[in-house]
Amino acid sequence: MSAVPTRFPLLLLLLPAWLFAATPQPPTLEARAWLLQDMHSGAELAARNADQRLEPASLTKIMTAYVVFRELAAGHISLDDQVLVSKKAWKTPGSRMFIEVNKKVRLEDLLQGMIVQSGNDASVALAEHVAGTESAFAELMNENAYRLGMLNSHFTNATGLPDKNHYVTARDVAKVTSALIREFPQYYHWYSQREFTYNGITQQNRNLLLGRDASVDGVKTGHTDSAGYCLVSSAKRGDMRLISVVMGTKGKLARADESQKLLNFGFRFYETRKLYEAGQPIAAPRVWKGSRETLPLGLEEALYLTVPRGRFSDLKADLNLHKTPIAPIRKGARVGSLSITLDGELIKETPVVALAEVDEGNLWRVLVDSAIMWWNND
Repeated sequence: MSAVPTRFPLLLLLLPAWLFAATPQPPTLEARAWLLQDMHSGAELAARNADQRLEPASLTKIMTAYVVFRELAAGHISLDDQVLVSKKAWKTPGSRMFIEVNKKVRLEDLLQGMIVQSGNDASVALAEHVAGTESAFAELMNENAYRLGMLNSHFTNATGLPDKNHYVTARDVAKVTSALIREFPQYYHWYSQREFTYNGITQQNRNLLLGRDASVDGVKTGHTDSAGYCLVSSAKRGDMRLISVVMGTKGKLARADESQKLLNFGFRFYETRKLYEAGQPIAAPRVWKGSRETLPLGLEEALYLTVPRGRFSDLKADLNLHKTPIAPIRKGARVGSLSITLDGELIKETPVVALAEVDEGNLWRVLVDSAIMWWNND
């Protein structure tokens, strides 16, 4: 049976035509790779070498934190846990929060030491507390990377210290960053924390954008001689949140400047809106041979779209049903798709599901509808 197309209006705020303007090309950065993405819609607004495998340095700690947050959510560990510092954790080279061997440190302090101070010693202590050894923790990192679709990344440690088998891509880093912000908002505030004091030593957050742009609230810096200077930033202006990943710049100031260019470009020339809530009825076509006459349809997840500023009024939405709805139909069954186009180009397609259960109707309803359908198809 052929698909049944249905067109319905998008209920959007319209912007005057004189506000429309051509969107310029994204900026070119002095970096090895970069990516600018809207967190809610997933739209990529600028990218270069986004799938190139690169050394992540301390960007690794975004995944380390994500694994720890999942263990907290599962109830396997607690923020109040007293973590015994091993000799290995204490001796880990690189940036440190200055924990001491054979001393116990509260897990929450270790998280802040890793997130704010970028402590490698804290990262190893957390990894060992969660999984027993850092290598076992790396296996958890890789399992989560696979689940998140980070198919071009591989982790061998919790710190980001150089290893030929330890690599990520800018696109994969954006995936775990989005997941962390979305799934663990109760912990995300640490990424905007400007400083942290432990053992009488106060260290500043290395993310220079936190003091420069009030909309920036994270996320993580990274640096080794081989990786260069890296920065993952997230900024929220109004209801729009952007994530930028910049890898392989030449200095601390450069990674901040290049990241700022991306964020300013995205906020200036694009906007993101929620078109439909999850479970919001968007259509109610006739259902045949059922206990009710119409079938409410909607989306499983909220639908966000990012388009050039001033173009939302030009969007068109089409509902395409797989076949004529005939009872019985279970709630949640995928019955079609919603396609969103701009200037005739498909920019989003998402499944449409039944929002209600429709049982088969009584004998009379089945007979009548069968006759009508036979007549219409004759």
